[in-house]
Amino acid sequence: MIQQILAALIIFFFMGRLIRQKKQKKISGGEFSFWFIFWSSVLLATIFLKSIDSLVANLGFSASGIDVLIYLAVAVLFYFVFRLRIKQEKIERDITKIVREISLSDKK
Repeated sequence: MIQQILAALIIFFFMGRLIRQKKQKKISGGEFSFWFIFWSSVLLATIFLKSIDSLVANLGFSASGIDVLIYLAVAVLFYFVFRLRIKQEKIERDITKIVREISLSDKK
């Protein structure tokens, strides 16, 4: 119970910082929505951890609910790293193309 309260306090801290960054226009609306939904989901998972444990047990997993959530989070993080790497490659190709065009136009 103490861990859940501590986790909820930390989540509320992050949500407060998120709201403050939105008010200061440091993040976009889409980014705010993504992170707000993310932290809300984490808060709900923290509150209903016992229910998640029983759901995971009914699905046949031998691990506890928190373990399954951590495995899922790691998988999602790897997916985000993959997506970021694809975007980085595209940006590098675009920069190379722009530099090449500028270089060729300067010679003329």
